[in-house]
Amino acid sequence: MTPAPDKKPDRRPPYQHAADELRREIKQGRFKPGEQMPSVRELQDRFSVANMTARSALNVLRDEGLIYTIHGRGSFVADISNDSGEFSIGYTPPAWYLAKKAEAEPDGEGGEWEPDDESAGSSLTELLTALRDEIRALSAEHQELRREVEALKKAQQTQS
Repeated sequence: MTPAPDKKPDRRPPYQHAADELRREIKQGRFKPGEQMPSVRELQDRFSVANMTARSALNVLRDEGLIYTIHGRGSFVADISNDSGEFSIGYTPPAWYLAKKAEAEPDGEGGEWEPDDESAGSSLTELLTALRDEIRALSAEHQELRREVEALKKAQQTQS
């Protein structure tokens, strides 16, 4: 009989582990805004995961607005922070981050955390930066969808 493990194993999928680690590194400043992220191949080697798992981790970060992808060039860190180092208005943090903020800074009514004007990114420059990053993310997503449609059309033609 084997002894019970001391710590409960994390049952999250591997792509989520990779995304969490990359998110943490972006937040800590290891990857600067505009800097290219490691390639999918490098992520595969680093996290010992499959190609699609590494791609899924990048997709999570892209969906959150932390990175944007330029077809044929790679993924790059979006400019998500304002001068105080907090996330700007264009970034939607993951649910676990919002939950921790709610626990740490309750506003007294219902326990929910509400950003003040400063942390919400009220300046025009921050708003424009957020819009630029959103446009980049949407453009990359559009290109990905176009590739998927083309692949589906080819697959349909070969079946006919």
